[in-house]
Amino acid sequence: MDRGQAVPLYIAAVAGLLFAALVFFAFGEADIRRNGAQSAADAAALAAAKESRSLLEPDLKEHLTDPKYFESVFSASFLGGPGNACWKASDFAARNKASVVRCSPLADSRWGYEVRLKSDQGMSTDIAPGTEGRKAEAVAVAVIEPRCAFVAAETPAPDPDPEADPDPASASIGKIRCDGGPDWSLDPEDPTLMPDMADLFTVRLAED
Repeated sequence: MDRGQAVPLYIAAVAGLLFAALVFFAFGEADIRRNGAQSAADAAALAAAKESRSLLEPDLKEHLTDPKYFESVFSASFLGGPGNACWKASDFAARNKASVVRCSPLADSRWGYEVRLKSDQGMSTDIAPGTEGRKAEAVAVAVIEPRCAFVAAETPAPDPDPEADPDPASASIGKIRCDGGPDWSLDPEDPTLMPDMADLFTVRLAED
């Protein structure tokens, strides 16, 4: 093969290698975008769930004389307290260069949030038609689950002294019992003794 015939083949080979490099770059960029979007979605969903957990704290302190309320809160069917924490998801998404497409409390008998978002930055190459500028999307679900159980206080026997002046408002309604930890007695007279919310409820990512 003479030199004149080799040059076009050399150029074609170089062009093929460059195209292959661009394809690998495009796939690599797509993976980076997807991973970044998923990390942002995870952080946003966790942030919303933790905010929802925090919003419950004032409610707990207001019901320190209501055993039925505490039985409900520490049951598996509890769906969360007052307020919507989706604003926290939007805040964390923005910190991770993403925008929330949809955020909502779970509707499947779990306390938690589902967040769907889209990355702010799109693909920079258009190796495959229509891929340039396309933004990665991701979905994450975070749930809040009790670490503890509520144990109601036993009903005291009637006081035989007819002149006794019982004060049921000051009596403890029971204890919060956590695995591997101490029992906390609920004191209506001192709400500051309430454990931290992170000690009472765990927040984790769920598969769906």
